[in-house]
Amino acid sequence: MVYGYARVSTHGQAKDGNSLEAQSQELKRAGADEIFSDAFTGTKTDRPELDRLMVQMQDGDTIIVTKLDRIARNLKQGIELIDELNERGIKVNVLNMGTIDNTSTGKLIRNIMLSLAEWERDMIVQRTQEGKQIAKKKPGYREGRPKKYNRAQTTHALELLKDHSYSQVADMTGISKATLVRMKRETIA
Repeated sequence: MVYGYARVSTHGQAKDGNSLEAQSQELKRAGADEIFSDAFTGTKTDRPELDRLMVQMQDGDTIIVTKLDRIARNLKQGIELIDELNERGIKVNVLNMGTIDNTSTGKLIRNIMLSLAEWERDMIVQRTQEGKQIAKKKPGYREGRPKKYNRAQTTHALELLKDHSYSQVADMTGISKATLVRMKRETIA
């Protein structure tokens, strides 16, 4: 059996062809019979669909991923996972690299590419932290995502809640019920 595994860090991720949909299409074109997908950061070892796939795969099966960093973002995790797959007789095919086997050359390539993936992730984290430190020094800095609705929209929605249900106000304003509940709670607190 040929399995595909796709992973994104967040459900909203879609740049550089890394969306779950783009990965799934590529995996199908490469011959995957069944595809498992997770939306978890690669640094987490807790990936439910990968765990389910690991239990399902048997000797002689193949797992396909579009890029090595889709299955592991650090050297230790990647080595352990790929070694386990190879020891179980499961072929690992990384579409932008080829098959990773248990030969000396296969291990070397695997280790170099996993090291690069880990380095790339560390650099992203470092740049994000540096950018945050610079932003904190600017006047008016506010931690977190910018508010989606301005004060007038919020006030209007809260006024509507006096005479209408959450569902009705959500339909009238386009603001989700969950957001309306949070807005209401924040005004009470």
